Amino acid sequence: MLVALFWLSLALLVYIYFGYPLLARMVATLWPNPVRKNPEHQPKVSILIAAYNEAKDIEATLQNKLALDYPSDKLEILVISDESDDGTDAIVERVAASAPFPIRLFRQVPRQGKTAGLNTLIPEANGEIILFSDANSQWDTYAVSRLCSNLADPKVGYVTGKMVYVNEDGSLVGDGCSAYMKYENWLREQETLIGSVVGVDGGIDAMRKELYQPLRADQLPDFVQPLKVVEQGYRVVYEPEALLKEEALNDSDSEFSMRVRVSLRALWALKDMRHLMNPLRDPLYAWQLVSHKLLRYAAFIPLATLAAATLLLAPARGIYTLAFLGLVVFLALAWTGHKREAGGESLSVIYSIPYYFMLLNVASCKACVAFLKGEKKVIWNPRKG
Repeated sequence: MLVALFWLSLALLVYIYFGYPLLARMVATLWPNPVRKNPEHQPKVSILIAAYNEAKDIEATLQNKLALDYPSDKLEILVISDESDDGTDAIVERVAASAPFPIRLFRQVPRQGKTAGLNTLIPEANGEIILFSDANSQWDTYAVSRLCSNLADPKVGYVTGKMVYVNEDGSLVGDGCSAYMKYENWLREQETLIGSVVGVDGGIDAMRKELYQPLRADQLPDFVQPLKVVEQGYRVVYEPEALLKEEALNDSDSEFSMRVRVSLRALWALKDMRHLMNPLRDPLYAWQLVSHKLLRYAAFIPLATLAAATLLLAPARGIYTLAFLGLVVFLALAWTGHKREAGGESLSVIYSIPYYFMLLNVASCKACVAFLKGEKKVIWNPRKG
């Protein structure tokens, strides 16, 4: 029984993190479905920003959007302040007064969260394409053009860009800390060639306004809205040349809390959109959604059973003793990574990968417990850099 549990748990983990990506690569290579881009495609766009007490970042974010290389007569920015009380509104109005294209401020009272704010902004948007930016998102100058080039393809309904983490001085975070994002972005490239990606960043996304569907306040727009686009028969694709620079979180507590919050809302999204995991509806996308999202969020279960089986089988020697030693080394590296980051040190790959792997799985476990209790997250606080 223990031997079967060991091998089944190991096989499931290998499939989640290596098997599915390799199979996705194979499908993308054998049956590619490339996007028909057109760099000259420049529709009218509306950039939507939901903000709560973002006085620290909102001016830099707006100035970043004002510097975009895109026709100013085809641009507008809509900001909704979710009952901010730190001067965010005044900053937006001051920047808007001298902006070369419209910046419009809306106020949401009482505080209702990002999703409700976006629902309010959509009817006010004049663009045929709506773009989603966080209140601290710094886009590359050509980001809008590169996102919109994908929407020249009539089959594409939603485009997500590439997020890269930067240090406070603006320099890119080292490979070790960004290993997870490199892995995710490579997988998104394969899924785009298959047809659609199953996960987006949220801070640099574009979609056709006509496809937007109002969501409940407790739903995660970064997850549910792309699924709604797929539900309507359109593709959701990844554009690696549309860059979003965001400051890396400086402490594990902030990173962990953010991962728990995102995981919890993603689990509710999977429940709401569970019909997309029905293989009779669309077997290819159902396989992607189950493999990339559902199994990934549940990976802590085979991880825990593998650890338990390894511990109990260790005295049997042979491969099980080696597995036990490997587990001890892995956990030691993860713990060392945690302690070093807490001490303000920069982590090398040997520490960051085990540490981040464990952080993600423990966060998923906590989110699953909250999900089973019926807990939901609606409102948010500014992300700490």
